[in-house]
Parts: sequence; C-alpha cells; structure tokens
Amino acid sequence: MTGSQQSLKKLSPEDQAWPWWPLLPLYPYGKKRTLYREIIPGQLWTFEQVQGLYYVAVPVRLTVVNTGQGLMLFNPLPPTNELKSSLDKLVSTYGPVLSIVLPTASGLEHKISLPALARAFPKADLWVCPGQWTFPIPFPSSWIGIPAGRTKVLLKDGLPHEESCEWISLGPIDIGLGRFQEIACYHKPSKALLVTDALVAINSDPPKIFDFDPTPLLFHARDRGDELLEDSPENRRKGWARLVLFASFLRPEKLKIPPLFEVLKNSFKPGLRSPTAHFGVFPFEWEEGWMATTKDLLGNRESLVQIAPVLERLVFPRAKESFCSWLENISRLRGMRWLVSAHFTAPVPFSSRGAIKLKNQIKKRNWAPSEGNYSFLDAVDKTLLKQGVVPKDPLAKFRDSDLRD
Repeated sequence: MTGSQQSLKKLSPEDQAWPWWPLLPLYPYGKKRTLYREIIPGQLWTFEQVQGLYYVAVPVRLTVVNTGQGLMLFNPLPPTNELKSSLDKLVSTYGPVLSIVLPTASGLEHKISLPALARAFPKADLWVCPGQWTFPIPFPSSWIGIPAGRTKVLLKDGLPHEESCEWISLGPIDIGLGRFQEIACYHKPSKALLVTDALVAINSDPPKIFDFDPTPLLFHARDRGDELLEDSPENRRKGWARLVLFASFLRPEKLKIPPLFEVLKNSFKPGLRSPTAHFGVFPFEWEEGWMATTKDLLGNRESLVQIAPVLERLVFPRAKESFCSWLENISRLRGMRWLVSAHFTAPVPFSSRGAIKLKNQIKKRNWAPSEGNYSFLDAVDKTLLKQGVVPKDPLAKFRDSDLRD
C-alpha cells in the first residue's frame, strides 16, 4: 500500500468551485478542495473533501475502484474541476468510468452530488441502494436529477462487477421517515472492504485533508471566543478531538452552551473581526475532563475501528442483532485486509478476525447507552419514539422482504 498524494498546490477558484452547494449548504460551501491519493497501487484511489456545520467538519470520501475492465466510483462526491482532472488521468491509464455507485439509502451528502457526477460521465451506469428517499417531500429520484434511463437498483436489478466485487447488505432498517440501508463492497483484488457509514476508523491525528486549511481545527481548539486562532500541532490535535466528539455525539457530555451575553461579549474583538473567526462568536464551553471522554473514539498508534455512536444510538438502538449479523457476514470474506470508509480515516487494517472481535465486543458491552456522551442522542431517540416518528420494531416492515441481510 502507498500513501502517495497530490502536492498542496494552489489552485484557481474555478478548479474548486461547487455551484450546487445551496442544495445542501455545508461548509466549505461553494469552494471544495480535494485531496487525491493512491491507497493501493493500481487498485484503489480516494478523493477526499471536507463537509460540516459551524466548522464541525469531517472528511468525506469517494473511492475509485479498478474493476479490471474500467473504473467504478463508490460514494459520490461533488465533481469539481480539480477532482475531474485527477480522475481523467486515471481514466487514461485504467479505462473509462463504467459505473457510479450510491450504496446508501439515507446518505444525503453522497446523494446530493450524484446528478452532477452522472452528467460528468454520461456513459457510466448508475447503481443505487434500494429504498431511496427524500425529506420533507418524497420526490422520485428522477426529480432530483438522477437519470432514470441508466439507473439500476442494487440487488433488485443485479450487482455490478461481480467478477471482482462481493456485495453485502446492512439492513434495511425502518427509521420512520425512510429506511437505513447500506450495501458494502468487498473488492477482491485489493482485499479491501468499502463502506459508507456503517463502520468508521478514527485516529487522534487530524486527517491530511486539513493540511489545506486547518481553520476548523484551530477554531474549535480554543476555550474562549476571545482567543486567536493559533496554528500548532497541539492545537490541531485538540481541535480534531473536539470535532470527533461533535460528529459522534452532536452534543457531547462535557460541552455546555454559555449564556448569550457571554457569547456576544467576546465578539468583534481585535484579531477576530473576520468571517474566518466567525467575528469572535464562539458558543461553546468545554468542561474540565473533556479529553478523557474521547478514549473510546480515538486510536493513538492505530485508528480505532467502530460503529459511529450516532448510528448506534439513533439508527440501530433496537437492531443490535441486525448489525452483528452483518459483521458475521463480513467476517466470512476471504482474505480481507483493509477497510475503506467514506468518513474519517482510510484505509486501515481490517480482517475477518477484526470483524469477529468487534462483533464480540458489541455483544458484551452495553449497546446504545443512555448516559455520558450518549445522553443527548438518547433524549432525541426517546422523543422520536414517543412521538411515533420512529417505530418500536424497526425490522417489522422488512421482516418478510428478500432484501434483508
């Protein structure tokens, strides 16, 4: 495996422009820098961008797969000129883009860029996870720009590139507004398991994508709004740890929201009068001991493979066995060596033994806790359950379906 990547060169605004950002207004909005890497020589490449709200930004990743006859794009990303330029170089060496795969039913950050990516490669087949849905209005996929004429549904219409790929479904799970379902891909030549949200691997070191612009890390490394954004390795790691807590729990245990007058009294101070610093507005207060709450999230020497806490507590709180069954299926993949997720760190070592170990850990520990960092997610889940938004039995609707795992 190689970690080769593009140089951190300056590009023109046109190279990084994403004009469709108002459809899903996430940071960094209309300017998306892309990190391109070859992760397994001649087999897998990744394109990474960042996305988030209020500088709570994490990597999101498209994986390019060499199928032997051409390329497959797994987990769509906005096709900026920068991304397409690097992708064109792969096409010239390994053949055309044959397929674009949206392997999740509920991943809006992946779905929103599929129409533009489809237009960029008009000859590619499109494959989507069953049960696509939109909110608050349930539009047909063709109404949101996904070309109906060349779109196929995974499992229902077959599976792409079966000579080099195995496909394993997680779900479907009824989450009220729609379904959660994800189709993982095991690429046999590279021995890599490709997933979207089902598993993540997180390291205490910030991802390389933040070398382009560490502002989100430095913003959240501060303890008060009147502090300047100061760049240092320590502040980058501190800010990254806090971003992980935000992304994992939405409102972590040790995070408090100070009174409005405290938030505003630090605004517009010298050195902070810019949009980059949000004009000194910093509506967070971290209690002592916050770093200790990251011990089960961040790996030090190696990235820690896990189910994302927000997924465990809001999607699978009453479907533990379904997730464990999926891990059991994953463990049967012959020769598996790598995990490539659409978020956080990739690739990371992952084997059949690792899948079994994770399954056994889940069976032994308290699943979908209600205390500590999980308190806010627990309150959200109980409110949705009480109001009937999410079902008490998330498998009932699909129990007789042949699309279940």
